[in-house]
Amino acid sequence: MTAPDDYSAFFIGGRWTTPQGSDTLTVTSPFTGEAIAHVPAASAEDVDAAVAAARRAFDQGEWPRITLDERMQMLGRLSELLGKRTDEIANLVTSEMGCPITLSRSMQAAGPRVLLDSFLELAPSYPWRAERESATGRALVLREPVGVVAAVVPWNAPLLISVMKLAPALLAGCTVVLKPAPETPLDAYLLAGLLEEAGLPEGVVNVVPADRDVSEHLVTHPQVDKVAFTGSTAAGRRIASLCGHDLKRVTLELGGKSAAVLLDDADLAGAAESLRVGSFRNSGQVCSLKTRVVVPRARQAEFLEAFSAVVGSMPVGDPADPATQIGPLVSARQRERVEGYIAAGRDQGARVVVGGGRPSGFDAGYFVEPTVFADVAPGMRIAQEEIFGPVVSVLAYDDEDEAVALANDSSYGLNGSVFTGDPGRGVALASRMRTGTVEVNGSPVGFHAPIGGFKSSGIGREAGPEGFDAYVELKSIGLPRDLILTS
Repeated sequence: MTAPDDYSAFFIGGRWTTPQGSDTLTVTSPFTGEAIAHVPAASAEDVDAAVAAARRAFDQGEWPRITLDERMQMLGRLSELLGKRTDEIANLVTSEMGCPITLSRSMQAAGPRVLLDSFLELAPSYPWRAERESATGRALVLREPVGVVAAVVPWNAPLLISVMKLAPALLAGCTVVLKPAPETPLDAYLLAGLLEEAGLPEGVVNVVPADRDVSEHLVTHPQVDKVAFTGSTAAGRRIASLCGHDLKRVTLELGGKSAAVLLDDADLAGAAESLRVGSFRNSGQVCSLKTRVVVPRARQAEFLEAFSAVVGSMPVGDPADPATQIGPLVSARQRERVEGYIAAGRDQGARVVVGGGRPSGFDAGYFVEPTVFADVAPGMRIAQEEIFGPVVSVLAYDDEDEAVALANDSSYGLNGSVFTGDPGRGVALASRMRTGTVEVNGSPVGFHAPIGGFKSSGIGREAGPEGFDAYVELKSIGLPRDLILTS
């Protein structure tokens, strides 16, 4: 059997295996509300089989013992295969989670390959082995694979985030059990087929979609050495507590409530245009989006006029239409959550400048209008809690210190941006923001830089050479002074 034509099995131990249970997960089109696929839901026994396969592959198999160059060659083949399937990947992710197709072609389909290639470029220079000598001793410091990794990924950028975990884990020599989100398991089936075609040894990657209870069984499995999770902060806290009990290695990339700070010399029209993507990408379903915009009080009306024009120009519609910029939310539950926040914003006294309802003509799908609030006080729920939908709050400030205080007035610290006519001033202000990434005038940091969060936005970093750190254990070997190492 090959994927993704048939979703009736799991990919375990290098084979497509029959589920041991009978439960299923229904994949629903966010655009129509109708079922588009059914996949098996893993039972605890299926997870046990997947972990056992990964454990065998790590403890007894060749993957951790072959050279880095050999692992790179196989993942290079995966990169080539991803490049041949970009259209299929884009259409698949759009169908299962509603990402507008134009964005899917870049972020959801091309992005995973670019990210994988970045890790392949960085891997040879990572310090897998290093000699250190001092007056107190001589050591060989090794970075060895941490072991079996449980990779738990969300639904908003499912393949991209899967690769963000798989690439460094596999290059380090780890084996993996990949657990896709129940809403978006289809791209994981496609990925499993590509890994099989690339020639990865059996058991190195295993794919088992599962619901929450069975996912906890994976996270707490005694044969799993490390958990890599991306998702909500609430779920991250639960996973952290479970891993903490067992002293299990864990990295968490969690939620955000990121601020875009517009300084008094900023090009407001340019900033508004940048925030078209910076605040509303993937219909607002990206944790790093700038969902708070902090503007000078004297220029607030000017910004709101420019921003309202940008938001009003974003077509809402069928995610398969290349013109669409705002598609449906992933599920009815997510739409209900977002609408609850819009109601809370109104109830607490914020003013709706744009949007605030459901667009006409889309009764079947899970749509919410892109929405902008003004007159937002820092303590309002819409200014403090992650909404994960196309809703942005605008807050006014009187001086630069207040702008920094507003930007930092959050339990989150994932992302942020500064807009200014003086980039040097922007860098200086960025250094005062308590957040893992800050973009000056919308400049991306790229995949060679680490990403991750301060505070409740997570633990650890992904991407860049630092992305390997989460998948290795450090070992120091004391060496005689006169020993000559040959490799």
